[in-house]
Amino acid sequence: MGSFSAGRHILPEPERRQSVVTAVGIDDQTAAFEPVRPVLPPPGAPNVVIVLMDDLGFGTSSAFGGPCRMPAAERLGDDGLRYTRFHVTALCSPSRQALMTGRNHHSVGMGGTTEMATSAPGYTGFRPRSAATIAQILQGNGYSTAAFGKWHQTPPREISAVGPFERWPTGEGFDHFYGFMGAEMNHWYPLLYQGTTPVEPDRRPADGYHLSEDLADHAIDWVRTQRTLTPDRPFFTYLALGASHAPLHVAPEWQQRYRGGFDHGWDRQRERTLAQQKELGVVPGNAELAPWAEGVPRWDELGENQRALAARFMETFAGFTEHADAQVGRFVAALEELGELDNTLFVYLLGDNGASGEGGIEGTVVEHRLGHGIVDDPDDMIAEIDDIGGPSTYPIAPAGWALALNTPYQWTKQVASHFGGTRDGLIVHWPRGIADRGGLRHQFHHVIDVLPTVLECAGVPQPASVSGVAQQPVEGTSMRYTFDAPDAPDRRRTQYFEMCGNRGIYHEGWMAVTRHGTPWEMIPPAGRRFSDDVWELYDLDTDWTQAHDLASEHPERLRELQDLFLVEAAKHQVFPLDNRVTERENPTLAGRLDLLGARQSVTYRGGMRRFTEETTPNVKNRSHSIVADVETTEVDAGGVIVAQGGRFGGWSLYCSGGYVHYAYNFFGLQLDRTQTRMRIPPGRREIRMDFHYDGGGVGRGGTVVLTVDGEKQAEGRVEKTIPYYFSFDETLDVGVDLGTPVTDDYPVIDNAFRGVVHTVRIDLGEECPDEHAGGLHHRVMTSQ
Repeated sequence: MGSFSAGRHILPEPERRQSVVTAVGIDDQTAAFEPVRPVLPPPGAPNVVIVLMDDLGFGTSSAFGGPCRMPAAERLGDDGLRYTRFHVTALCSPSRQALMTGRNHHSVGMGGTTEMATSAPGYTGFRPRSAATIAQILQGNGYSTAAFGKWHQTPPREISAVGPFERWPTGEGFDHFYGFMGAEMNHWYPLLYQGTTPVEPDRRPADGYHLSEDLADHAIDWVRTQRTLTPDRPFFTYLALGASHAPLHVAPEWQQRYRGGFDHGWDRQRERTLAQQKELGVVPGNAELAPWAEGVPRWDELGENQRALAARFMETFAGFTEHADAQVGRFVAALEELGELDNTLFVYLLGDNGASGEGGIEGTVVEHRLGHGIVDDPDDMIAEIDDIGGPSTYPIAPAGWALALNTPYQWTKQVASHFGGTRDGLIVHWPRGIADRGGLRHQFHHVIDVLPTVLECAGVPQPASVSGVAQQPVEGTSMRYTFDAPDAPDRRRTQYFEMCGNRGIYHEGWMAVTRHGTPWEMIPPAGRRFSDDVWELYDLDTDWTQAHDLASEHPERLRELQDLFLVEAAKHQVFPLDNRVTERENPTLAGRLDLLGARQSVTYRGGMRRFTEETTPNVKNRSHSIVADVETTEVDAGGVIVAQGGRFGGWSLYCSGGYVHYAYNFFGLQLDRTQTRMRIPPGRREIRMDFHYDGGGVGRGGTVVLTVDGEKQAEGRVEKTIPYYFSFDETLDVGVDLGTPVTDDYPVIDNAFRGVVHTVRIDLGEECPDEHAGGLHHRVMTSQ
């Protein structure tokens, strides 16, 4: 048995040809043949686990002084290393792409989220094949690989039954995948994938179902199976939980653990967290609270209902977070039971960006309302306070809590200029490779450093070629040098940051930054140019938290760093800077290809389901028709013919009691129904819904006309429509309404049409232009 061909620098391992003299017949064969063997890992290669939490901030976890109890993180940190100056990008998809590839996010085309992609090289949303993922590299070196949970790295137009699947988890190096593909997911009624096959859980909230538990169950089952079948082969498990990204979904018993625990408010919480962080040593004793964000009220400025709601939102967030960490704890316990924990390099990232300020000033019980500029009135929300976190809500917490959860730093998710958006806790646990127990590491590092760290620990070189494609350089720096040397000098001397025009540059202890936008600002200043942005300067050796701007005292140093940013940005495909958000959701305006292109009519067959918004005709802001060919033998026909979206926004064409209904759900705030005057008789029928859009801008109303077999049966009104997106997690389904129901006229999930849906055709009219493009609704698609 020979060594790995090409020294592991070419993947997959080049095929070996056998040089064996063969006889004509097997009876005369004397020379032995070599069986085809699996790829061998390096001797002693450890298992690798990467766990990624979503939307936590540096001051969130108890492991870093925060108020959310995370016993698993504390245990791993007490027996491993805590990194106190670890950084991510300021948004989901970019951090994940950087984590997987070891390259800066613009270098691999992920300058924004997948839904914000353009045709500019740094923003395409397509990982180049010249940047192989950590899973591809480990898989090519003999590892079993599996991913569970949130992905959010595949171009939306490729998330369909026809793929292509090259940029799905199973096309990017994972043998197995169980999870969801987009930005967020309903944790009570998730729509998931097993590999590339759509699946839905067979249990429901009433049965005790929760997505975080489901993901951990599958991860545990996979590792157990892998150790049973291939105990000599190391594994790589990537567990990316949906928590604690919105929607904040958790059972009441977890939420109630924190009841009353945040009544003191976010200002006091920042002070408490900083004091605990100093006690733990994760910030120096002279660290100060960074300045409070303009526009966010102090706790004592809130009214009674505002404070009650804000406290409940935070109780829900904390319960959601602790519950997720408990699932990580179960996974750790399973590794320990298998005898694998000590030889597992366990990397626990406590966030993919800072805590999210996208809940705005008030927070909301339905996140998508804020994304469209609709702010809930606290005096109305208070009636739903006891529902927050349950299946009837889709909540996100106020921005004030995000600022507190990012203690001691400034700003939040999206804001790449300040550490509130980019600095998160990191824990590395590996008993066989790390002697220091409970150590702190203060070296400056970045998420791109994880891949080279893992490869060095596994004894795997960075490949020169993968699948015949020469590899671009890995831009990360291994952190392995810090394992045994707590005071080792930093090896990462320079790092740029950029997201939505917010940008910064770190170099040898100094950092220059400029913030271009505000995450919760509904109408940003018109015409603001990047050249108008004001730069700040910080000496991080003396000012750990970016609390004191020295720009006026050191203008020469500021200019040097600004010039360095230009160099780094040009090198890594950051230009042109792009602060557009809403506009980039529209493929035409963004300049990217759309799956359906200019098609004005699409016909679906019965049983087709799970079509995301980017793979369906866009019925918003235009007249359109839905024509269904159905067949039923019942007088009281029932069930869904076709539906898009769900409880928090969408529409449905369905039958109930023999009557045809069309329902339009405006963010759970208003439900407009139109019903035929007569029952449809048994037999094969054509059911038609014509929506005549009022025009005059986006989000306007329209007239609904229902026709059966060419005869007009009803006319109704929809007063308001959803202008930009129905949902990040729900889909269009034919013959059923999966996920949550658009209307309570039919039950959750058990709502399939009782009969046959032969076809459903959607015809589109002309789209109405957005009169507010570039201003209103700036936040659409930022909640990623």
